[in-house]
Amino acid sequence: MGLFNYNIEKYTPRQLVVIPLVILVISLAALAFNTATTGMPVTPGIDFSGGTAVTVITPDTKEQLQATFAGYPLVDIGEGINNGKFITFGSMDDAKSQQLSLLIEQKYPDAKIDQIGESFGKTLQSQAVIAMILAFIGMAIVVFISFRTFVPSCAVVLSAFADMAMTAAMMNVVGIPLTLGTTAALLMLIGYSVDSDILLTTRVLKRQGKLNEKLMGAFHTGIIMTSTTIAAAIALFVVSWYGQVEIVYEISAVLLIGLFFDIINTWLTNVGILKWYVLKGGGK
Repeated sequence: MGLFNYNIEKYTPRQLVVIPLVILVISLAALAFNTATTGMPVTPGIDFSGGTAVTVITPDTKEQLQATFAGYPLVDIGEGINNGKFITFGSMDDAKSQQLSLLIEQKYPDAKIDQIGESFGKTLQSQAVIAMILAFIGMAIVVFISFRTFVPSCAVVLSAFADMAMTAAMMNVVGIPLTLGTTAALLMLIGYSVDSDILLTTRVLKRQGKLNEKLMGAFHTGIIMTSTTIAAAIALFVVSWYGQVEIVYEISAVLLIGLFFDIINTWLTNVGILKWYVLKGGGK
């Protein structure tokens, strides 16, 4: 059956779902804690919190830049190739922002300055939340229309929700902020998750044969699909890391994290629920 051996015949549905559910509970607790402390489940980046981003070519070290901008809300200093630096500052009042712009223009006249107001960031934040909610609701409606059975449809929706929750919690752990780019990556995860879950559910419910054989067949098809996506995301991650293209680096990192959790949630959580459903007399 190929390079991967997937035989879960000896495991009960409860054994299959227990580890992913524990991870999901821990992830939701972490997201709730971050919401209580920062106001958002995932620490917002400059797109949503407001602030100033400066791109500059300079031989100055991180320590020198930190000394230069010691009086300002410095958030991060990213380093690129050819002495490129990407400096981000938190939100500040108009007077402080003008002082910062004047300092940058005097010391680094070729620097590129991008500013996002706090109110505009909050507007983007609310729009991103609405987009994610609508995407999730749309996915759930399509799934329920496709299968027209409650338990399998709920399993698909639960797996997609778990993918996003676990990925969001891991973003906080590794320090990836929530930006427009990473929000797009989370939205893409909905599509990847549903793709593998629908493949699994269709194979189990709409094909004849022994349950374990159908699960193994679905796994080998699904893992090849996921592996190709992971390979592309790894290539994107490596190139963007080497070239210090921060937005692409963050998007590819979120996709890799999400695809890893999708393997867990599809082939443990969803399989466990489907196995329980079939053993109870559901499906063919």
